[in-house]
Amino acid sequence: MEPVLFSTLASSNGQQIGVATLNAEASLNALSLDMVHALSQQLLRWQHDDTIACVLLDSVGEKAFCAGGDVRAMYQVQSHQPGKVCQAVVDFFEAEYRLDYQIHTYGKPIIVWGDGIVMGGGLGLMMGASHRIATERSRIAMPEVTIGLYPDVGGSYFLSRMQGKTGLFLGLTAYNLNAADAHYCGIANHFLASSEKQRLLHALTAVPWGRNASLNQQKLHDLLADLTLTTSEHIGKSRLKANQALIDKLMAGTLPEIVARMQQLRTEESWLQQAQRTMLAGSPQSWSLAYAQCQLGAEMSLAECFQFELGVSVNCAAIGDFCEGVRALLVDKDKQPRWAFGAQNLPSSEQLHALLASPFFHHHPLARL
Repeated sequence: MEPVLFSTLASSNGQQIGVATLNAEASLNALSLDMVHALSQQLLRWQHDDTIACVLLDSVGEKAFCAGGDVRAMYQVQSHQPGKVCQAVVDFFEAEYRLDYQIHTYGKPIIVWGDGIVMGGGLGLMMGASHRIATERSRIAMPEVTIGLYPDVGGSYFLSRMQGKTGLFLGLTAYNLNAADAHYCGIANHFLASSEKQRLLHALTAVPWGRNASLNQQKLHDLLADLTLTTSEHIGKSRLKANQALIDKLMAGTLPEIVARMQQLRTEESWLQQAQRTMLAGSPQSWSLAYAQCQLGAEMSLAECFQFELGVSVNCAAIGDFCEGVRALLVDKDKQPRWAFGAQNLPSSEQLHALLASPFFHHHPLARL
């Protein structure tokens, strides 16, 4: 079974829409290295094919567009080499970040059908697309704090550029965004009902596509704007928007101040209770990394963010909480992680520096992004 299915839709004037469908329903379409390579190679072919006007990234099943990366596979290889940089881990993160950057900088319009679960590596695919569709079933999050990682796949770039302290809140709490939240903070820029996918596909084939990428971008934008008008009443309300002032207050100050504030928080709001529980059960090392990246990422270019993240992700696997987090949540499933640090003894500046420092002394794998 092919991990990604590729097909094309013919439009009325002979131009085509390339369709890439993630095909790993049993794992909620989590990205394996084979899937990453297949996507990257096909996107490159379509980029150089003048008959391809735009690309649609979709998935099989109704539960998830993509629930993340295949962290179990990385755990299996890294757990046998504790304390050491593992080449298989470098290879996966390098390929994933190259693909994300390729999507961000693609010359043609890319649509992501962000229906169902869109988390971690799935959000990395979505954020690079020019046209990001959420539905009433979308559940979007960066849940890396639960496995001893941090919001990677470009999170250093896009989280640090969100309104107020929204990005830091998402990184620390793994809050699940709905479509309205995703629109509010810029993750999604279009909304369609989940039942309208076939209508979208049919509409795409009726567009008089040309060979000018910028004109095709505009045609696609106009099409989605027309379709969205009929379903905007279903989008609901954004908790993030309604509670922006509260989020900014909770996330203000130093990391120890934020942790103390979240520990002392008393609220009747179930969404905020869940955010509080998830953060406080997560890795304190991940808190430190998410806090640092929201400061550092704001000053970096997109390419610099991916270069920075590759080093940090490899370090998390080699010397950080990643293996323990994956073990507790996904392998042994005891949900009793033994984190290296606690809420009262966060990593020192020297320990944090060790995680943030590049492990690539001679040649950085993403130097030529």
